[in-house]
Amino acid sequence: IRGFNSLNHPAGHEQERNAMESRSRATDEKADGWRSNGIVWRNVILMALLHIGAVYSLLVIPRAKPLTWVWSYVCFIVTALGVTAGVHRLWSHRSYRAKLPLRVFLAAANSMAFQNDIYEWARDHRVHHKFSETDADPHNATRGFFFAHIGWLFVRKHCDVIEKGKKLDVTDLLADPVVQFQRKYYKTTVLIMCFLVPTVVPWYFWGETLWNSYFLASILRYTVSLNVTWLVNSAAHMYGNRPYDQNISPRENRWVTFGAIGEGFHNFHHTFPFDYSTSEFGPRFNPTTCFIDLMCWMSLASNRKKASVEIIQARKLRTGDGSYGAVNTRQEK
Repeated sequence: IRGFNSLNHPAGHEQERNAMESRSRATDEKADGWRSNGIVWRNVILMALLHIGAVYSLLVIPRAKPLTWVWSYVCFIVTALGVTAGVHRLWSHRSYRAKLPLRVFLAAANSMAFQNDIYEWARDHRVHHKFSETDADPHNATRGFFFAHIGWLFVRKHCDVIEKGKKLDVTDLLADPVVQFQRKYYKTTVLIMCFLVPTVVPWYFWGETLWNSYFLASILRYTVSLNVTWLVNSAAHMYGNRPYDQNISPRENRWVTFGAIGEGFHNFHHTFPFDYSTSEFGPRFNPTTCFIDLMCWMSLASNRKKASVEIIQARKLRTGDGSYGAVNTRQEK
């Protein structure tokens, strides 16, 4: 997205940006003791333990109360919206506008997702779009499925990711007080939203054991949500058709669409990254789009950006692989 790579930053925002980058470097320096030959062993160990805990959580399911199953799924949906409607479509791409109450909800949901704070996630995602499938792409799919899925978290960021990230315009993120607040208190909000709230609610309201609620609503829900998000980086960049641009790696993947509540229309998204629906089909098969539409109906969101029917059809004919027909089924709002 061209508007994201300007180098002209107001002085105040430049100072804030430098402060944020300094904090990011400090975090990296703390992890140096865990690094060997580029591998971040801390992340390897923590992710291994998390997935072992998730496997154990499957044994807990029959012992838990049905309400706890429902609650775990509700937490999964909130977690997913914090990524899809929040840090992805709102803060990374500015594909619609959200009022303060909605931004606060999405920031809290993003902390429940525990996938880095909004500022860092959005900055790296903008780098991913601008330099997709290059060394500047944080989860470059040309390095293989495992790397694109989870391996990129096990190694140091390529220097190109860091350098290109510094050159993108993130003044909109720096100017958002919700983004600033979440970054400042990120660890606290993650502890509350990702672990305490999902665990305590079943125990307090319907007498579930803390053990069961912790492993189902926190550990299993968190692990599943992580892998669903990662599938957008891996599977949706390798498997599927390319009806809009056959010259790029991202694909349309129905399974990812189902799991990631609408994020699997990835060839469309990389072709038209400004479109709030990430799909030409509007709300169909796209719960995130339905959520944004609902927020607009409630006057909590507005200014949804959409690619026109004419632009979509022209692009299909010019660069698509012919896998979708020429008729656009999207309903204009």
